[in-house]
Amino acid sequence: MNSSRNDIVMSHLSQQELDEIMRKHEVYLKGQNGGARAIIKFKNLSGLSMSGRDLSHADFTGSCFIGANLSGGTFTSATFFACDMRRANLENACFVRADFRGAFVAGANLSGADLKSADLREGRIMEKGAGVKGHLSDRHTARGEEQTARTVFTGARMMKTNLSAVRAANADFADADMSSVTIQGADLKNANLEGANLSHSDLTGTDLRGANLRNSIMEKTVMAMVEKAGADFENAITEKATGADISELGKPLDQLLKEHAVWVATGGGEGKQLDLSGFDLRDVDDLKKFSLTAMHAVGANFLNQDFSTTEMQSAVLDESDFRDCLFVKADVRGSSFKGARLSRCDFSGANLSPLLFSVGGVKRVQPVNMIGASLRYSVMKNARMAGIRLTNADLSYADFSGCDLRKADLTGAKIDGTIFGDANLEDAVLDPGVEVL
Repeated sequence: MNSSRNDIVMSHLSQQELDEIMRKHEVYLKGQNGGARAIIKFKNLSGLSMSGRDLSHADFTGSCFIGANLSGGTFTSATFFACDMRRANLENACFVRADFRGAFVAGANLSGADLKSADLREGRIMEKGAGVKGHLSDRHTARGEEQTARTVFTGARMMKTNLSAVRAANADFADADMSSVTIQGADLKNANLEGANLSHSDLTGTDLRGANLRNSIMEKTVMAMVEKAGADFENAITEKATGADISELGKPLDQLLKEHAVWVATGGGEGKQLDLSGFDLRDVDDLKKFSLTAMHAVGANFLNQDFSTTEMQSAVLDESDFRDCLFVKADVRGSSFKGARLSRCDFSGANLSPLLFSVGGVKRVQPVNMIGASLRYSVMKNARMAGIRLTNADLSYADFSGCDLRKADLTGAKIDGTIFGDANLEDAVLDPGVEVL
């Protein structure tokens, strides 16, 4: 469901109109005659491109940038106050000293972007009255009353972004990928970083007092001179093993994987089935080069592993942590991921169809089971998922564009902001009254 965040009445600019505004703005920045500063307030710029353009000091207050392309652009000291920038491409753009107060940047790509000294604090938004352009109905209460709007970067891809000296008190970075980010000297008091990936990031001198870092990934995160009073690090993952170490397997893992491959090839006649339940496997190299068909790994840690093109049919992987893993074009037919953590995974083109097999001459169908799993912000584009069981799964902001979801069971699933563009939902089971767009 592509749920709308704001009840906004605004006009949509065409690419041609925007191009002319950008041309005049660049003349303005050069101090030449005929230029004009870009002031684009409460306009719909969804899907438009500003890639590579210089819009420093422009004012976009209250505008909508859903799916827009700002990659490689320069937006120094620009104002994005209360903007809706969901799923926008902000890759490698410069936002030094930009104003993002109250902005909604969920699911955007900020990889390599520079947000040094940007303002990500809460925004104070004044209602303008119903029916008026720019009316933001979910950010206020009574008419004319100011309301605080939290700046939201949930699920954003922010790898290698520069967030030094940002003012982001109370900002929401839940489930964001902030790996290898520089956040030195930042103000993140009371920020929500639950489930965020902060591995290899440098938080030197940052203020994290009162911040929520539950379930975050903090492997090799630099925490020198960090203010941590009142911060919640419950279940945060660091370099310390979160499960059993593979040294406790009794044999080298390579040997066990080869024995498993023999077990699969001989239908269980030779070799031995692999069971990695409860082990920490995030540092194992090249897991995907082995056959993982019918393996058991309940409650294991696979963070950031690459399973692209892997054979993983009929595997039992319940309650395991797969955050930030790649499953591009993987074959996981008939596998079970009940209660698994699959946030920010990429299943593009993967095969999650039912596994068809015969027992005693009787044909059986074994669907992929993701009951209760979390797929927040995951990419499932063009995956084959017919008959998949997604009961009570969290699919918030996941992208199912072009997926085959025929006869899928989505009862009780959370689909806030979920994308189903061009997906085949024939005979899919949804909760009564739920519609997907």
